[in-house]
Amino acid sequence: MPAQARAAYRPRIGLTTYWQDAAWGVWNNKAAIVPGKYMTGVVAAGGTPLLLPPVGTDPSVVDVLDGLIVIGGVDVDPAGYGAEPHRLTRAQPERDDHDIALTRAALEAGVPLFAICRGAQVLNVALGGSLHQHVPDILPEARYQPSPGEYGTVDFTTVAGSLAADLLGPAATAPCYHHQSIDRLADGLRVTARAADGTIEAVEPTAAPGWVLGVQFHPEENPGDARLFHGFIEAALNHHTNREVTHA
Repeated sequence: MPAQARAAYRPRIGLTTYWQDAAWGVWNNKAAIVPGKYMTGVVAAGGTPLLLPPVGTDPSVVDVLDGLIVIGGVDVDPAGYGAEPHRLTRAQPERDDHDIALTRAALEAGVPLFAICRGAQVLNVALGGSLHQHVPDILPEARYQPSPGEYGTVDFTTVAGSLAADLLGPAATAPCYHHQSIDRLADGLRVTARAADGTIEAVEPTAAPGWVLGVQFHPEENPGDARLFHGFIEAALNHHTNREVTHA
């Protein structure tokens, strides 16, 4: 791709969505919902957001994407990793099926993948890992979800040589909001950031299929620190450029 065209091109970024009751104007119905900060984060970093609701799932859509973001949301169904549901687990299996299918398709196609909060858990489960269903059961002092609608803050350290470290440095702080976390790490993933209490905060593939990063925290909630979004959009632009060269 010529330098001028590359500079003008805005990578097309698919974002998974919620699918639930919503209200707008005089209406109340099922709707595909994406919290605005995910989309403004993509746009501010130079991308174009495209919404992928869990209806009519078509994994081949990754072939027309330059990158995929699997956003946060409700709990992952423990049936996906062979566990009985905790009394506080709230899952939407149809959304799991959608997100897992797109995650696997992106990995297979080498499409840059940014998996955020629930998205990181989906990535782990999609590859055969499991989750802690309620973090306070194992870490009673944890404040990763201080109260309904209130984000916590997590400090973490990164592993040298990882995407997380390259983009954030050896340590960072981010907003967080979750009551589940990664338990058994899937084969093919490695931990690249942890909180002081041992909670896994970032995962990446052990063998690089492209740009893939799963984070347990919520970088979109801190628009003043857009390093991960910029790194992801740069990877999406590179993916688009390489695809154009391959198909030329």
